[in-house]
Amino acid sequence: MTSLVLASGSRWRRQLLDRLALPYAWASPDIDETPRPDESPEALVHRLALSKASRLAADYPRHLIIGSDQIALFDSEILGKPGDEATARANLARFSGQRVRFLTGLALLDTRRGQHRVCHERYDVVFRRLSEREIANYVAREMPLDCAGSFRMEGLGIALFEKLEGDDPNTLIGLPLIRLCEMLREAGLDPLAEP
Repeated sequence: MTSLVLASGSRWRRQLLDRLALPYAWASPDIDETPRPDESPEALVHRLALSKASRLAADYPRHLIIGSDQIALFDSEILGKPGDEATARANLARFSGQRVRFLTGLALLDTRRGQHRVCHERYDVVFRRLSEREIANYVAREMPLDCAGSFRMEGLGIALFEKLEGDDPNTLIGLPLIRLCEMLREAGLDPLAEP
């Protein structure tokens, strides 16, 4: 049986991967997430996802390692995690009544064969018009300081939206499961195979 590793410390990504009912280990890689000069958003999420998986390769030499990373795009600006309440509130105020695009990079590194596959998934969110009070209440209640876009869709963040557009809602949470299942099958690990 192939051993699977999730290169992430995110409990949200672990909860998503748990849905596939596959045994796996997880570890949180430390990488520099700073965008490079003139790096496109797509290239950035590809690099970050593969960097996370690659950082664990030496520790897991005969495994399939999943890496994933996400950014928000608004007015051609790449937005990462807000880090503090003031930035989270400012982001949500900017997003009020607007469309925000999320790009989630996904990498599957096969350390048995020295091969990898990298892709990204897009997901758009249309925010409803939000009052300052709603924004302040939301940030105080959920503290989404470690989330690209300053919200948690899997929690109270769903109340911020007017519409969601994309192929796989798991993408917005941070791990595109439909595409991941495809990659795993291609690597010889079918989530629907008999145990």
